[in-house]
Amino acid sequence: MKLVSRAVLLSSLVAVPFAAADPGVTFVGRGFVAGDILDRSGLGGQPICQIDDSSNCIDQATLGGFGSAIAYSGHDKVFLAVSDRGPFDGRTDVPYADRVHFLHIDVTVGAAFPNIQTTLLDMRFLKNEAAQKLVGSSSAFVQGDDLATLRFDPEGLRVSHEGTFFTADEYGPYLFEFDRQGHLLRRVPVPARFLIANPSGDVDESGNSLELYPEYNTSGRQANRGMEGLAITPDGRVLVGIMQNALIQDHGLNSETPPGRVGVNNRIFTYDLVTGESHEYVYSVDAINQGKGVNELVAINGHELLVLERDNRSKVPTPPNAPQTPNLKRVYRIDLAQPGLTDVSAVDSLPETAAELAALSIVPVTKMLFLDLLSPDYVVDDTMTIKDVIAEKVEGLTWGPSLPDGRVLFFVLTDNDLYTGLPTQIYAFAVDAAAAGFEYEAQQLPGPMFPPGQVKKILGK
Repeated sequence: MKLVSRAVLLSSLVAVPFAAADPGVTFVGRGFVAGDILDRSGLGGQPICQIDDSSNCIDQATLGGFGSAIAYSGHDKVFLAVSDRGPFDGRTDVPYADRVHFLHIDVTVGAAFPNIQTTLLDMRFLKNEAAQKLVGSSSAFVQGDDLATLRFDPEGLRVSHEGTFFTADEYGPYLFEFDRQGHLLRRVPVPARFLIANPSGDVDESGNSLELYPEYNTSGRQANRGMEGLAITPDGRVLVGIMQNALIQDHGLNSETPPGRVGVNNRIFTYDLVTGESHEYVYSVDAINQGKGVNELVAINGHELLVLERDNRSKVPTPPNAPQTPNLKRVYRIDLAQPGLTDVSAVDSLPETAAELAALSIVPVTKMLFLDLLSPDYVVDDTMTIKDVIAEKVEGLTWGPSLPDGRVLFFVLTDNDLYTGLPTQIYAFAVDAAAAGFEYEAQQLPGPMFPPGQVKKILGK
């Protein structure tokens, strides 16, 4: 099978527009990876089906879901991407084997859209310390025994200075370190307040996870709202994770009407990989309606980060969802060195609203707009903008290589949830850091994570 992604044309080819809707940001690339392409897992021809609908199936080797977490390796335009927990919200008849993909992503700046070519180089299964495959199945857990639990929903991904990579698991939430072969090396401790006491793989008649009910849990992460974003400082020392929505004890839920998501104050968790020192800060999302929350995090330098907020609306939704005009797909800049920022590690419960924080003398991070994906200036053809074609789930952020003029490529990816009828969308922006108002510091990595010779061979160079 040809592994270079097919370009799924959602519009006719046009000359690339150079927009400057956000200071220092120029829209330079658009590309797609078709939803029905197969990966290199060797599982082709083996179906995986929805647990309560045996007619709804896909191939286990379907290449998708990787837009939920992607990271630049720092060399040869090679990126790592993890597919999340698989299709059908993790409720599958056979467990979905978690995997990491090695991708080559190349942007031909100045060419007509689509001008991003994505080539699948290889993949690795993710395995625990006992070499057992981690899986996306929502019921693959052993209550009270983390080492025996195999369920894993990777949503964040960053590479380290040692040639390993870290992931954030939404099910836990947990932080894991893997070697480049996908073997689990380390479990980074996450405070107990983030964890739920009673996990469940079941849902109610409306499809809501039982984990949302107070008789199951009164604290910890909300169901399907765990640690969605992960960053690492350029020196490779500090991990920064962020929750998609507020913890249950942070007034995240209205317990009378599950899922009843109400709280807007998300926690940021930082962990020093050398000393083990950790901190927690508050990030207040713009709103909680329309499925709004935080979906990714990436470092700019040693103290500033970019945070992705999005709703779940799209004019081209995943069936059976109806088309809806999106209202929020933004990337904000925050600074963890902000004067007066409050460490809430000792705060047991945060209030429901952002306004209530002041009464408790809690200072959250200040948000500064970096990129509004719904800006009318980001044109994709003669009649449409990104707003007209963007998918529901915008979830992946990563820096890429620098351009000859000194600007840095910045990528935004969507998660197609392994729905074969929709592609993974890739958008590229050229960022002039000075014009954007910050100092960008590239992560310094010791060497390639994928052999350069093999990259050239696969690309036919």
